[in-house]
Amino acid sequence: MLSRRDILKVSAVSAAAAGMIGGIAKNAAADDHRNIVPPSSYQPPADAQHLYKYKFTDSKKRSLPSGWAREATVEQFPISEGVAGVDMTLEPGGVRELHWHAIAAEWAFMLEGHARITILDPEGKCEVADFGPGDVWYFPKGYGHSIQALADGAHFILAFDNGHFSEFGTFSITDWVAHMPKEVLEKSVDMPAAVFSKAKQGEAYIVGGAVPPALPLPKSDGGLNNAPLTHRYELMKQKPFFENDAAGVHLVSSKEFPISTTMTGIIEIVKPGAIRELHWHPNANEWQYYIAGKGRMTVFSSHGHAQTEEYAPSDVGYVPQGFGHYIENIGDEDLKVLIVMDNGIYQDISLSDWLAKTPAYLLADNFNNQVEDWQDRPKDKRVMSRRSR
Repeated sequence: MLSRRDILKVSAVSAAAAGMIGGIAKNAAADDHRNIVPPSSYQPPADAQHLYKYKFTDSKKRSLPSGWAREATVEQFPISEGVAGVDMTLEPGGVRELHWHAIAAEWAFMLEGHARITILDPEGKCEVADFGPGDVWYFPKGYGHSIQALADGAHFILAFDNGHFSEFGTFSITDWVAHMPKEVLEKSVDMPAAVFSKAKQGEAYIVGGAVPPALPLPKSDGGLNNAPLTHRYELMKQKPFFENDAAGVHLVSSKEFPISTTMTGIIEIVKPGAIRELHWHPNANEWQYYIAGKGRMTVFSSHGHAQTEEYAPSDVGYVPQGFGHYIENIGDEDLKVLIVMDNGIYQDISLSDWLAKTPAYLLADNFNNQVEDWQDRPKDKRVMSRRSR
């Protein structure tokens, strides 16, 4: 059971771990690759259950004729301070209208179908690009953008680097225009206000449209495409970050995808009976979306506190920065998990690597056994593994 006093202790330990892992002072460069949010005010009750799990199916859908969305923010999933998530579908031609996010960057993973994005940066540079299954996009905080489904519709997961962000509180172009005086509109864009008169008088959010024409577009009509960095990354077409007979890991950080300065994305595909080994992340919170299969995770938050949950498709998991955890496939099919971290620099520290690089005599002292007990320990980091002996 987690008391208020215990949570405060956990927070202190977590903060220390983030700053002093391995005796190294907090990395300022890593903080440059993170959207720092206010400290958590969330205090779980003493009998709190399901701290690290949320079912997306419990979220209320915002449904419109051309698509729907449901979200998981701190309002629905209180522990998820660092990352908010949205599950969204668009019908063919459906448009998530032109909008921007004032307090969070947007990272997305395409699950099914195809979509087209447009984006404009503060320097007036723009990009139009099409996305298919396995592709990722990233929009920095405040950049104007849109999403439109192509002929087969689109289903994607959005993640934002601030758990307090609500998709339903974005700055939408129809809402903005509807609340401006007509004479101000005319002066601002040098066009008659009547151009906007047929738009919904309020936020449209998702609107219907025709399937857009094939790319490239004319440069004089939205096809300039002069952004200095692309906002598109074909994650699942790249060589895996890690692969063995137990699992495969696809990873994209700011190293591989320079525009994605504040977020890292991972797809883990874990074979039946295999495990993403015990580890922690010293510099980021971890948000998870379970795509397929059946998983189990235990989150350790120090002072004897640990909580185990099982996860199924469309469930969401969360691991606060510095908390120890693993992901295990407990089903009969591959477990596929989308992981998003609120830092553009990827870091982890694993139990196997720690044991491998610690002298056997010290391990024997630590665990009250013999040096000989440690001679056959793995000599390197496991990452993904099955019991082999």
